[in-house]
Amino acid sequence: MTLLIKNANVLEQGLVDVLIEEDKIKAIGTELDSTNMEVVDAKGQFLFPGFVDIHVHLREPGGESKETIESGSIAAAKGGFTTVCSMPNTNPVPDSMEQLQNVLDRINKTSHVRVLPYASITKEQEGQELVDINILKAQGAFAFTDDGVGVQSAHMMYEAMKKAKQANASIVAHCEENTLVYGGVMQSGEKSLELDLPGIPSISESTQIARDVLLSEATGCHYHVCHVSTKESVRVIRDAKRAGIPVTAEVSPHHIILTEDDIPSNDANYKMNPPLRSKADRQALIDGLKDGTIDCIATDHAPHTEQEKSNGFLNSPFGIVGLETAFPLLYTHTVKKNMFSLKQLVDWITIKPSRIFGLPYGQLNIGSTADLVLVNLEESQTIEPDQFASKGRNTPFVNWEVQGIPVMTILEGEIVWRKDELYV
Repeated sequence: MTLLIKNANVLEQGLVDVLIEEDKIKAIGTELDSTNMEVVDAKGQFLFPGFVDIHVHLREPGGESKETIESGSIAAAKGGFTTVCSMPNTNPVPDSMEQLQNVLDRINKTSHVRVLPYASITKEQEGQELVDINILKAQGAFAFTDDGVGVQSAHMMYEAMKKAKQANASIVAHCEENTLVYGGVMQSGEKSLELDLPGIPSISESTQIARDVLLSEATGCHYHVCHVSTKESVRVIRDAKRAGIPVTAEVSPHHIILTEDDIPSNDANYKMNPPLRSKADRQALIDGLKDGTIDCIATDHAPHTEQEKSNGFLNSPFGIVGLETAFPLLYTHTVKKNMFSLKQLVDWITIKPSRIFGLPYGQLNIGSTADLVLVNLEESQTIEPDQFASKGRNTPFVNWEVQGIPVMTILEGEIVWRKDELYV
């Protein structure tokens, strides 16, 4: 397919035309020839590289009532994401060649964007026996994680990192020391006391990160920390980077935008793991992004059914959706408030996550893969969960007014979504 996008506002280049041939960006310039090709007039709207999310839950196989690869990938396209990395806490877990191939086959049949699947670190994510990292990496596993639970055994994590280093693979960790959780469902603090709900101490996250960065140093394995949420965690990661340890980290939009003080009641749409933390924690996350301690932003898109999420903090699962709301929320509540620049935000959801894992995406250059998203920064929209493409409706951002709406998403030169219409 040959496609010309005219009058696009490209960061650091201004108004330009972008010519796409096959799956690559062929030319960037002004007044490019539009003969015999499809033309899209961007009308001065911003054209960015397709967004990259290294942390999503698509629930399939086994959790199709919450989300499917198809519904989640449409939600991704609607949110401007062209590459998403799917977590392995499914049923069955992709912990063998057979189960990983099952996931890959489902992706090939039904996905509307690029989905890169994780494999688990341990069999059935039980923390007792390592998967065959070499074989699964060769078969197509993006990286290895037991996301949803922390690997509790230092010995198991050490052995996993040694194997991953040999296979040139990354270990990605949900960090949570179970003995320090105390059955908590939200941050331990004044809000948990006010709502009379058991709290999770911040130390449950940072202690496991501290253990793991030392194991990363010992093995030389690339270690990536999921959804950092506390000031202590930021400090540990900053110190590790200064020591030359190969550690990277992500933060989720909800931890940048919300704190525990924003929880209005016993409403499980505010229940996520890690939980919403204090204002001091939120500021540490912002500072960590700015100084490079935290490398990128990832949604941790975690859909659940409305019935599951209707039982309050004590009896509802952790997690909120994020693919369709991430960019508008971040643009409205960080860039518009002069917290971050537009370029910083775009880098944190395009080129930065790609570089961490050596992916050739998140770029808008001649010769790069034509993964693109066109965004209307001036358009306002009310977040209405019943309008989501995702099966999940679980978000604390209901009725929030946001700006910066993706209006077209292009994957490898093909339009896969535009506002009010899905292209397949």
